[in-house]
Amino acid sequence: MTEKEKMLAGLTYDAWEPELLELRAQAKKSCHQFNLLCPSESDRRNQILDKLISPKGKCHIEANLFCDYGINIEVGDNFYANHNLVILDVCQVKIGDNVMFGPNVMISTATHPIDAIERRSTEYGKPITIGNDVWLGGNVSILPGVSIGDKAVVGAGSVVTKDIAGNGVYAGNPCKFIKSIDK
Repeated sequence: MTEKEKMLAGLTYDAWEPELLELRAQAKKSCHQFNLLCPSESDRRNQILDKLISPKGKCHIEANLFCDYGINIEVGDNFYANHNLVILDVCQVKIGDNVMFGPNVMISTATHPIDAIERRSTEYGKPITIGNDVWLGGNVSILPGVSIGDKAVVGAGSVVTKDIAGNGVYAGNPCKFIKSIDK
């Protein structure tokens, strides 16, 4: 099994393996190019996004954007992310349709062993899924292995450490259910 296959399977892997280093370098280059473009250069920005994350439909991401690989990010139709989106995509990140992110959202599938010696040479990840019609407020952090259900609203500054059922408002550190969305 290659280090990339281990990474995608959520097993411990060597992040410094040459293939993974090259894939990260390509993604960092694409993010850098995207971040340097004038906001009016929407055609070029969309070309970079199409190559980096292959969105499934309409997608608008404000600069700055940072990701590890890009190829592990799946974005549905009608996606909007405000400034300073960070996605550490060592495992798959699935984002549904009609999703909005406030500024400074951080999504991390990456994590590390607790043991200090093991942590020196390996890491691992857990996939993240975000449903349809979700809104993440500014400065929200989504931790490895979390799933967020459809129609969830996550309040600004929240740290999502566990799954969220959806159809409600959630907030806090750690993030917890606040109220249902009645309609």
